Amino acid sequence: MSRIKVGIIGYGGSAKVYHLPFILSVPELELHAFLQRSEAPPPTPGSDVPRGQHCTVDFPDVRHYRTAETFFTDEEIELVVICTGPATHAELALQAINAGKNVVVEKPFTCTSAEADEVIQAATRKGVILTVYQNRRYDSDFLALQDVVGRGHLGTISEAEFHHDLPFPAMLTKMTSPERRPGIGMAYTAGSHSIDQALALFGRPRGVTAFYRSLRGIQSDEEDSFTITLSYDTPLLVHIKTNAQTMMDRPLTYFVRGSAGAFVKFGGDVQIKQIREKGMAPGDEGFGEEPEDMWGELTTVERVREGQVGRGGFWVGKVPSGKDGYRKYYRDLVETLRGRKKFAIDPALSRDGIRVIELATQSAKEGRTVRFA
Repeated sequence: MSRIKVGIIGYGGSAKVYHLPFILSVPELELHAFLQRSEAPPPTPGSDVPRGQHCTVDFPDVRHYRTAETFFTDEEIELVVICTGPATHAELALQAINAGKNVVVEKPFTCTSAEADEVIQAATRKGVILTVYQNRRYDSDFLALQDVVGRGHLGTISEAEFHHDLPFPAMLTKMTSPERRPGIGMAYTAGSHSIDQALALFGRPRGVTAFYRSLRGIQSDEEDSFTITLSYDTPLLVHIKTNAQTMMDRPLTYFVRGSAGAFVKFGGDVQIKQIREKGMAPGDEGFGEEPEDMWGELTTVERVREGQVGRGGFWVGKVPSGKDGYRKYYRDLVETLRGRKKFAIDPALSRDGIRVIELATQSAKEGRTVRFA
């Protein structure tokens, strides 16, 4: 069967770090075209054009389009991957769908839940595959947590914390407006990951309560830190947090506890760090593998896993983190595009994540719990 030809929109950090290494590692996918609006740099005799600035320099054999009109009329493109800013996601997704393309939209899916509904409905009418790049569903430690929860090791879960802390990341330089803009703020940037993980494990909440803060010493409604609490029809509470003041080498990532046990994990997934700092690529030996001292710790009333030892009246042991990584996102997507399996990342859940952010913003502004609807 022929390879699936991929067209990528945008050539910033999202495309170059979070998508291309994984797309290129899947044999069934073929990088076919880019939509990058800037003109290709002219060759300069006697000097090299810096890599990483333009798709034509890094991928000279791949087609380059400068307009959406010409890009979407390329009939060979089967899969479009949208790697632009959030404000453009809905419009570009609709153009791709109307052109009969299957679509991956970078997170956050859209700026509003109404936009998400429109895009989902358009994909349904057109009969194309639509999904969102919720790649952190494939984080090695989330896979471990998902396994622990799925096996019932924690019993009835009463409380869960999802942390995605980024110590004053460079992206905050773009979040300085006194008034909040659509799709801007750490709830959209970091929260769209951790909210998605929480919804994947626990489903839609009953209510949303949130606190937004700016810890940078500036007057801006575009938060750098937040706490969002999801409440349910049961005693379960789920806390989703991002804090820009994180002075830890391995900050808390997950803390989940229930009637039969607890799971705690420090430090985040290593794949992007390996790409950026070590020049590694998917498929390299050790890629995506966490060191054992980073694995999450499971404590249970009864012994439920190999390797647990008795401690203080409980059974305690490390839970190995998964190894599949973000490459499996695209492997699974290939299976879906070829009609062999249903894709795990349902855009309807990503839509619910955007709705949680909308309600969290309302809650933080009004100082009250808002019912999910």
